[in-house]
Amino acid sequence: MFSTKNFNRSKPYIFLLLLFPSLLWILQFITGNLGVNPIERIMDEFGLMALRLIILTLAITTLANIKKLKSIVLFRRMIGLLAFYYVTLHFSTYIFLDHFLDINFIIKDIVKRPFITFGFISFLCLIPLALTSTNQMVKRLGFKVWKKIHYLIYPAVILSSFHFYMLVRADKTEPMIYMGIIVLLLLHRIAKKLNLLRLTQQ
Repeated sequence: MFSTKNFNRSKPYIFLLLLFPSLLWILQFITGNLGVNPIERIMDEFGLMALRLIILTLAITTLANIKKLKSIVLFRRMIGLLAFYYVTLHFSTYIFLDHFLDINFIIKDIVKRPFITFGFISFLCLIPLALTSTNQMVKRLGFKVWKKIHYLIYPAVILSSFHFYMLVRADKTEPMIYMGIIVLLLLHRIAKKLNLLRLTQQ
């Protein structure tokens, strides 16, 4: 079984492993090795990595139901914060590099194009999750309030998947796979809640 001790040992390595792609893409961007449209490429890479990590965060909760994997829940907060890190890079690339902080244009773009709207709302949903991710915030807010805030992960991941699906113009196989995984993870949660409700009513 994966123990807290093993978690503490492996945490820095997993953190660096998940952080490394962003450093590589930034280096490739600076050195001009991201193809003919480097801004679009790095923005897409950041966004896709963010979506993968958000899905992984949800999957960890599901996998933690397996007895031998229960302790992997210890990775959830770190991976969730890394997901927010990549989302922030994705959004920052959009507003600073892609549109040079043209606020009027950005606002119009968010309102006019649905996939941008979905992505922006998803980003807004993730902000309170990141801000309340510490043990101190759990104590300050109380577990029930904290838990309600963290239900925002569900609209965030759903909107992110639609954002990606609508962004892809040609082969939509990859976004469909991610959407399928999200549906399965959400169905598992719903089934678990219904089963718990049934047991409490017996």
